Amino acid sequence: MALKDKFSGDMDRWLVGIWLVLAVWAVWYINSFFLVWLALGVVYLFAFKEANELFQIKADSMFFYAALLWIAAYFYPYGNDLFVLAGVIFFGAVAYNPKIPMRDFLPFVYPTAGMLFFLTLYEQYGRASLLWLVVVVAATDIGAYFVGKSIGKRSFCKTSPNKTIEGVIGGILIATAVGFYFGTDIVDVYRAAIISFAVSLACVFGDLFESYLKRQADVKDSGNILPGHGGMLDRIDGYLFGAIVMLMLLRGIV
Repeated sequence: MALKDKFSGDMDRWLVGIWLVLAVWAVWYINSFFLVWLALGVVYLFAFKEANELFQIKADSMFFYAALLWIAAYFYPYGNDLFVLAGVIFFGAVAYNPKIPMRDFLPFVYPTAGMLFFLTLYEQYGRASLLWLVVVVAATDIGAYFVGKSIGKRSFCKTSPNKTIEGVIGGILIATAVGFYFGTDIVDVYRAAIISFAVSLACVFGDLFESYLKRQADVKDSGNILPGHGGMLDRIDGYLFGAIVMLMLLRGIV
């Protein structure tokens, strides 16, 4: 197959991708906490709904609690702490009413934890940190796509057979090379490279975990809200792991 044929047939994916980039740029440029909170909240609620379907959870009330949690994140300055608080409240409720299924908490781990860390990352390190995260995740995804399509031959793992070892390595190397430049607005070059590498690696496994969930649920995509991309989780899976790793490393080694 000719190389150009490998990249054809993805027009919807590219068009939606361009619109997503423009939307992210607008939010970043305006640099308003309310706007970032609102935009991430919309993404979060769609992702939460998709996660409920992947985990086969039927409790509609969980969606209300997710919205309440995100509202609390607007007023509380350490959003990632709310993830722990949600666990305390939920397990307390289970102790009081053992009929509540333990699996109902799964969407409060994935995608909730990642989204709360994402918001806290912006609160504590500003829009430069969001740009850095977006660049690393995008470079990992795009780099793996092009390298994998071009020279990929060996499958990375059974969970996601379309991923190749060559693509994964290429994506991580490209993301590290590109990402550390943006990270130098926050940390020195050495730390920027380490964090970019770690976040890129986390992104790979974030994508892999979502692939695992879809295989367990026997679905191709987590949803159909984004033509060419599938559902919201299909688009943000790398960020959900990457945001956690970036925030923890910034707090730990800066």
